[in-house]
Amino acid sequence: MTSTRKHYWLMKSEPDAFSIDDLQRAGTEPWTGVRNYQARNYMRQMQVGDGVLIYHSSCEVPGMAGTATVACAAYPDPTQFDRKSDYFDPKSTQEEPRWQMIDVTFERKFKRVVPLEEIKQHAAKLGEEFALIRRGSRLSVLPVTAAQWKILLSLE
Repeated sequence: MTSTRKHYWLMKSEPDAFSIDDLQRAGTEPWTGVRNYQARNYMRQMQVGDGVLIYHSSCEVPGMAGTATVACAAYPDPTQFDRKSDYFDPKSTQEEPRWQMIDVTFERKFKRVVPLEEIKQHAAKLGEEFALIRRGSRLSVLPVTAAQWKILLSLE
């Protein structure tokens, strides 16, 4: 399946808010709440069928938990217009929405979470440009090269 994909991504989620298990139960889910311009721009580049690594962050053992597939192209995130939402943005309008989202479809859960510390041990193979292991990188959406995708999947 990976040979037909055009792009690969890593998307971070806090497992107490939305985990790989939640995605598995839902099947397909909107990925709302991205409020960083660079992460938003990456989402705008996503295409149906692109591969996604689901990464659990802000938890006891941060790491990769499974894979998903981009189910649709980016579209306006409705939470930006909802005054009751934590993701409400008063500067965003229906005519000129600031924030985008995509839908992701569950593909598979890894047999184990691949911890960030283990991923860092493969930094030389992944390359210095791999944002997940760069100090200070906090983006919730990151590009992954085809070579990095293969390396990361092999760590399971």
